[in-house]
Amino acid sequence: MFTPKLLSVLKQGYSKKLFIKDLTAGFMVGIITIPLSIALAVSSGVSPEKGLYTSIIAGFIVSLLGGGRAQISGPSAALVIIIYDIIQSRGYSALVAATIMAGIMMILLGLLKLGNVIKYIPYPIATGFTSGIAVILFSLQIKDFLGLKIDLLPSKFIPRLVEYAKSIHTVSVSSVIVGIIALLITLGWPYISKKIPGSLIAMIITASAVRILGIGVETIGDRFNSLQSASFGVSGFSLSTIAELFPAALTIAVLAGMESLLTATAADGMLDDKHHSNMELVAQGTANIFSGLLGGIPAAGSMARTTANIRNGGRTPVAGIVHSLTVLAMMLLFMPLAKMIPMTTLAAILMVEVCKMHEWRIFKSLLKAPKTDIAILLATFVLTIILNLIVAIEFGLLMAAFLFMKRMADMTRIESIKDELKCSSDIALSNPDGIPKAIQIFQIYGPFFFGAAEKFMDTIQENLDPTKVMIIRMRHVPFMDATGYHALFKTYSYCRKHRILLLFTQVQPQPLELMERYGFIELISKDNFCDDIEQALVRANAYVELQSLKNDIPL
Repeated sequence: MFTPKLLSVLKQGYSKKLFIKDLTAGFMVGIITIPLSIALAVSSGVSPEKGLYTSIIAGFIVSLLGGGRAQISGPSAALVIIIYDIIQSRGYSALVAATIMAGIMMILLGLLKLGNVIKYIPYPIATGFTSGIAVILFSLQIKDFLGLKIDLLPSKFIPRLVEYAKSIHTVSVSSVIVGIIALLITLGWPYISKKIPGSLIAMIITASAVRILGIGVETIGDRFNSLQSASFGVSGFSLSTIAELFPAALTIAVLAGMESLLTATAADGMLDDKHHSNMELVAQGTANIFSGLLGGIPAAGSMARTTANIRNGGRTPVAGIVHSLTVLAMMLLFMPLAKMIPMTTLAAILMVEVCKMHEWRIFKSLLKAPKTDIAILLATFVLTIILNLIVAIEFGLLMAAFLFMKRMADMTRIESIKDELKCSSDIALSNPDGIPKAIQIFQIYGPFFFGAAEKFMDTIQENLDPTKVMIIRMRHVPFMDATGYHALFKTYSYCRKHRILLLFTQVQPQPLELMERYGFIELISKDNFCDDIEQALVRANAYVELQSLKNDIPL
């Protein structure tokens, strides 16, 4: 479970032919990674080299320690919004702290073998917030694509649109033209060659055109005067900082973990393999810690880059290591030239990336789901856009939990089955005169938990008069919680007060064990727990007869 996939692959035997495939795939993915890493970093509100550092560090560590064969980790579109919010409100040092905290959380989840728990986040919630992220990410590109003159772009969606409307008169025709050219190249290049990414070609052509023709558009060099080298360390880490950043760090951990595991699962399907979820979380957590310490940003597994790795022949984690070394080499050789890339080109690249996100197709298909799922989807989607990602996830999970409890409560039924039992031949033989009116028989269907306890009490109270014996059949109750037990205890208290004999039949192991722990079995006597309904009726009939002879006999 905690063996890195790289070690498993090497033990099985690693051939020269496999190495050549990994080498080719790693190089190609490294080339693809460069423009996306730069674009995602800039869109997150940090300088472009931080995106490259993240690809190098996270890509290498996850390939070295990860639980999947072809996972490529680095900057993620899903994390851009939370990164941007932290940068705008607290600065880069807070982002470093949140990234390290998120990494620690992911490692703990992995070590506690909770790798599959993240996958339990309901599909409508995941689709809702990822689709909301896509909308916000697209909106963040409008400023640079149009070349608008805005000093500080608001972090909230609605104020951002208002600011765009106020600044529409500052549109730069040059930026729009260069952006459209970048869009056309990015979209059209795959028809010429699928090996080299269109985004890289768009960067090279537009940067060259702007430089040679002297077109007046903002470039990376204009916005970021100097590109910093990686540095080890973190400052401003205190208990108060941890408390303030905990929600953001938890969101990063959940998003990064979920996206990484979903990507690893998708890669399994393409490679006919199975990844180790817990080892993958440990690797992703370690990658985020070092990314934070070495000047990067939060990282996660990338669906686009992992898929590209597999399609180009990558079959082992060696391809991911080659990818990291490729990005490192290209950064050392060509990073000074990155200053020439127009900001509108980066905006165009990310616009295309957002439109290609598969969440839109899933979003459309989920609109055919049950109304409760649609409500969760739309609520999470709207809250992500209008408020923020943390609120959206919290509200979505809370809403999903309440709706789940309602569905479970609706599944649990408490019914009087006295009339139904009259038709049973066995019951008819033992009760030739029929079941006395003084005997009430109820059956519980489904889990008996807090959501169904009130329903149980209402049903019992509606059918109690006149009653001398109450039989509760529990053969269809697989689970009972403390609230369910409390409802039974209240029923027993009522029966004791009104001299009604309370009998249980066919109680399943878990409810029986809970009753035993509470001392309930000893309280009402083991004799009042019957193996079947026939045995319960024999005891009930005897009690009714005795009551008819002597009405003052106590329970």
